[in-house]
Amino acid sequence: MSESFSVFSNFSSFQVEWRGRVWPTSEHAYQAAHFFDTAPDFVEKIFNFRSAHDAFKFAKANGNKAPKNWEEIKVGIMDDICKHKLLQHEYVQRKLLQTGNLPLVEDSPYDDCWGWGENHDGRNELGKVWMRLRDWLNKNQQTNS
Repeated sequence: MSESFSVFSNFSSFQVEWRGRVWPTSEHAYQAAHFFDTAPDFVEKIFNFRSAHDAFKFAKANGNKAPKNWEEIKVGIMDDICKHKLLQHEYVQRKLLQTGNLPLVEDSPYDDCWGWGENHDGRNELGKVWMRLRDWLNKNQQTNS
């Protein structure tokens, strides 16, 4: 995603109220979700990290404590977190609508699940989440017009 659309990054400085808490970033919420059912003390650690990067590193280092079905449920969790972020921040809504019908790509050379990876042939799941939310937002605005 280009710099002007960095609001879609989970590392961007937008708090997200999700599951009864106000998380510092959507990255904090997503990384904590790994441990809701398996290691509640890790959830508290992640909630209190000062940076999204620290939350990411901690969750990555403790990935073996995530639920066994994490790979199957993680996109749905990300979808839910991003939807909460979208609904709670008018600026994010405006930026998403500004993308029109352009394809959205998480421009990460390191992550071929959430981004398009080093060879630009990754799954781009985060881009897909935001495109689904854009479609939903457009339909919802037409219904309310």
